[in-house]
Amino acid sequence: MSTRPLDRLPPLQLLAAFEAAARHLSFTQAAEERFITQSAMSRQIRALEEELGVTLFERRHRALALTEDGQRLHAACSAALNTLRVAVRAVREPHQRQVLALTTTPGFAALWLIPRLTAFTRAHPGIDVRLDAGLGNRNLASEGFDLAIRYSPVGAAQGRQLFAESMLPVCSPRLVGELGLPLREPADLARHTLLHLAMDGDSAGMPAEWEPWLGAWGLSDLRPVARLSFSSYSEAIAAAVAGQGVALGRRPLVDALLASGQLVTPFDAGISSARAYRLIVDPAARSRPAVKAFEQWLLAQCAAQREREA
Repeated sequence: MSTRPLDRLPPLQLLAAFEAAARHLSFTQAAEERFITQSAMSRQIRALEEELGVTLFERRHRALALTEDGQRLHAACSAALNTLRVAVRAVREPHQRQVLALTTTPGFAALWLIPRLTAFTRAHPGIDVRLDAGLGNRNLASEGFDLAIRYSPVGAAQGRQLFAESMLPVCSPRLVGELGLPLREPADLARHTLLHLAMDGDSAGMPAEWEPWLGAWGLSDLRPVARLSFSSYSEAIAAAVAGQGVALGRRPLVDALLASGQLVTPFDAGISSARAYRLIVDPAARSRPAVKAFEQWLLAQCAAQREREA
């Protein structure tokens, strides 16, 4: 008497062969799908029937039909294999897509890059972008990044300069009208709230972020009526758009907001920054198609930006 457990599964190869034969109701077509001969398919079905101790097919003249046991087993095999196919597709698909890992500063990401990324993803639907926005310089090779857009001193040796930066005060067009305070020349900033990125070196009077600009205009001793500091540059700009004060606009990051009229420059008083935005590509990643595509797209975007500024 057999002591074989009733729920012991037959070899999965036999179940897969049966599912194909039951779906086609043809050993020949099932054999072609499984890349085996028709006689090998017949042997596999007989082996499964012997394993189960039942007849699964009625062998008619040039036709097959499922027995009641065959119908029951086919329903279960079909459901199980379909579940497996869905799972295998989900596992395979991410590995077939290209993933591009990019790191940059929060301000550049929020104000310049993210608004443009839709154009890149639409043009390259097979590339997924993983964006890391932080103030620290990531190690591309050891931390798994393909590219970095860094805020570096002008003339830095590493990478390729995308564009230089200029700085000038910006605010909401509603600011002066609502407060009734003049803002026609740099000295008038003393009557307003200065918005700035919180930085080491901030004193009780002048925010460190504003020091280069105020110093260039002979206003190193300026004391604003109030200050609002933020942990990220994009937050300071958002506060300027909301009319909460005057921020130090960094072009080209604020160019889109100036073009839309959400921000204005109350007076023409820009200075060149000592820093610039540079593209750095991990040498090991440069040959990847996704990296090449993003680099070409980015350089085209920067060239268009420079043309608009000219």
